[in-house]
This record gives sequence, C-alpha cells and structure tokens, in this order.
Amino acid sequence: MNIALIGYGAMGREIDSLAPSENCVVVARYTEEAPLEQNDACNWDVAIDFSSAAAVVHNATIVTRAGRGLVIGTTGWQDQLKHVQQLVEMAGTGCVVGSNFSVGVQIFVRLARAAGMLINHVPAYDVAVHEWHHTRKADSPSGTALTLGNTLLEEVERKKRLVTETQHERIDPEALHVSSTRVGNVHGKHVITIDGTDDRIELTHDARTRSGFARGALLAAKWVRGRHGFYDFVDVFPQVIE
Repeated sequence: MNIALIGYGAMGREIDSLAPSENCVVVARYTEEAPLEQNDACNWDVAIDFSSAAAVVHNATIVTRAGRGLVIGTTGWQDQLKHVQQLVEMAGTGCVVGSNFSVGVQIFVRLARAAGMLINHVPAYDVAVHEWHHTRKADSPSGTALTLGNTLLEEVERKKRLVTETQHERIDPEALHVSSTRVGNVHGKHVITIDGTDDRIELTHDARTRSGFARGALLAAKWVRGRHGFYDFVDVFPQVIE
C-alpha cells in the first residue's frame, strides 16, 4: 500500500526507513516547507501525520476530503479531537489516533489497568506516574503519561483527578500526580510508582529506539485502509497484533 508522511522529523524518517519491511511504499513526504495542500494529487492510500498539533485539523480536512485513511500520531491537539472526528465521520473515511503507537506501551497500559484494579482494594497503597522525554518534545506531560494517569483514575476510586504541575504544598489525597522530566535524548520512559507503608512497586516502560512507535503507526495504517470510522490505537491494538 502507498503511504504519505505528513511531518518528516525523527518519527517521519523512522517510518520511512521501516516502511519497506511492512510492505508499504512512501510515495509522498510533506514538511513545513512543503505542506500538504488541498489541490495535491493524493496518490496514496493512507496518510500518517506526525507533524504538529497546530496542523492536525488542516491536514485532517484535506485527507478526509480526499477520501483517504489517516493515522495521527501527533500529540497535544486533544481539544480539537471532536472536530477531527466529525471530519472523519462526515467524509465516511477511517482514522486511527493514538498518544503512543508502541505495541509495548499498549501492553503497559493494560498492565496499568490491572494494577489500578488491585490498588483500588488496598487503600494503603498510593500511586503516581512520572515520564522522561528528550528536550525537543513540545508537550508535557506526554500523551502516554496522561493515558496512564486516566487509566488509573478509571480504576482507583479514591483518586478523582490528575495534577500535572509541581506540587508546592501538601498534595490532595484524591489527586493522582503525573509529572515530567525533559532531558537529553530520552526516547520515552514512563514509570508507575505504587507506594505503600512497607514496600514500593514500580512498573516501567523504557523505549530503546523510535522503531517501536514507527512499526505501530505502519500497522495502524495497514489496519485502517478501507475502513470507516474513528478509532483509538488502544482499541485497534488487539486486532493489529493477530
């Protein structure tokens, strides 16, 4: 199948290099200097967008009007999610969005849910999320950290909300702290800390390379080709790995 890459930074280049191994051909590459335009010849089946939050709606508008599938790996645009969903549904096309396309992270999110279910019945344990990323990352906390935090919120009844800023006073016991560090070239590290009186449990996902994210995006692109509807990679994941 033919792929268009929207955004050609580190992730775009990684997807480009791995595409042949997933039986995909990159036939178009769009950048800030050469952006996707309404009158472009869309000679591709699915577009993969790893551009910028500000460009997501513009790109989705063009891709859906062209009747093509779309995968969005860009983060930080969730306030426009309903708008993009409407574009997809009105056009009758398919779209997969995700805060993280790593298959390992999808496993990690499911581990977080299982942990939350257990913690919910043991009040002696508290829980928090911390993430590390490279200094070039635009959003903080990461979309993955927020997904992990919200997953825990759904299961741990005594936690009512996320707090993502530095706490300068005693934290509300009902708050679940999601914190961040930006340093060097870290691809992405997420840690769930479960802390009790007598011991501490830590669940960690540490990305070694960008390849895992790129492979997941290509798998999502192949899955969404010819489909109709608005999907999250969390929902698509079980079917992708079959």
